[in-house]
Amino acid sequence: MAQLLDSARRLGWVLLNSLLRFAFMFINNCVAIPSYCLYLLLLQPLRIWDSPTFWHIEGIMFKWMLAMVSTWGWLAGYTVLEWGDDVRPISEEEAMVIVNHQATGDVCTLMMCLQDKGTVVQKMMWLMDHVFKYTNFGLVSLIHGDFFIRQGKAHRDKQLIYLKDHLDRYYHSRDRKWIVLFPEGGFLRKRRETSQSFAKKNTLPHLTHVTLPRLGATQVILKTLGAQQENGSVGSETGNPSQSGSKRKGLQWVVDVTIAYPKARPMDIQTWIFGYRPPTVTHVHYRMYPIKEVPVETEPLTDWLYQRFVEKEELLAHFYDTGAFPPPKGQKEAVSRPMTLDPVRLCVIQSLSFASGYMWYSVLQYLYCCLF
Repeated sequence: MAQLLDSARRLGWVLLNSLLRFAFMFINNCVAIPSYCLYLLLLQPLRIWDSPTFWHIEGIMFKWMLAMVSTWGWLAGYTVLEWGDDVRPISEEEAMVIVNHQATGDVCTLMMCLQDKGTVVQKMMWLMDHVFKYTNFGLVSLIHGDFFIRQGKAHRDKQLIYLKDHLDRYYHSRDRKWIVLFPEGGFLRKRRETSQSFAKKNTLPHLTHVTLPRLGATQVILKTLGAQQENGSVGSETGNPSQSGSKRKGLQWVVDVTIAYPKARPMDIQTWIFGYRPPTVTHVHYRMYPIKEVPVETEPLTDWLYQRFVEKEELLAHFYDTGAFPPPKGQKEAVSRPMTLDPVRLCVIQSLSFASGYMWYSVLQYLYCCLF
């Protein structure tokens, strides 16, 4: 009987905690997203007069919005432990980020672990499935200039054309530096069987913890944002000027990010919202490749990209066996780094969002009363 009562109390606490978290998230969205949109609407004259300054301000607010999402996980005890290369020294250089994709929580994890990487978040462009367009955060991402891609053979060719046009129009003009994509083209659980069947037919590696990546978006990004060299790789200089007239160096790095969850149990967005899973440490491994080492032509790029995901498979297999990523070549021990969020900064951002929500509500209410 005592065990039953104890289980009932625990269940009651989980339900109450989930309800309170959902209420907080709902109110958080109701005050933050409209405030973000209204501030940018108010700043439209600045966009015409001084576009770089406008997009700089927008980037700061966008980073704050992603910090709010990080708060949801941080309050539930969801933290990140980082492994491999330290990407902070290249935070001001242009980079393409390729990430394995297991669940919707991967995006939340990236939102959290990139918060302490300088201006990366505010100058970042995301490539996401078009379904995310219809989520609570879809409007913010649309304004920021992220690209929503439709999956499937019927849409593939058109989507790549749209992607190139999107990069030409928005990447340089809005001073973006990092671009994030998930080359697998879907969640692991949905694509694993199809990927393994394709690998068997084409004598390719059999992968369990990741799936074979798709080439299209990666190749478009490399060709559009970097200058091709005679050896088929991407160079370090590009002639695309920014709006200020200064030449940009173009893509300098490919950052290979591998996300691992304890016991291979990925977290989804529902977990971040309701917080029903006990405090969890998500492990993120970084590996940096100079852009000159990355080919652009179809066949060598396909081989290069496949090799990266074979390495991801090995990294994840080692992690699930030992609880840690393997050490880099030439080293005996892998060193991890805890990623920490500043609670004071998070509290200030949340306070500003609620104060802004109240201010805009008062302004709109006053205008309504004056007009009607």
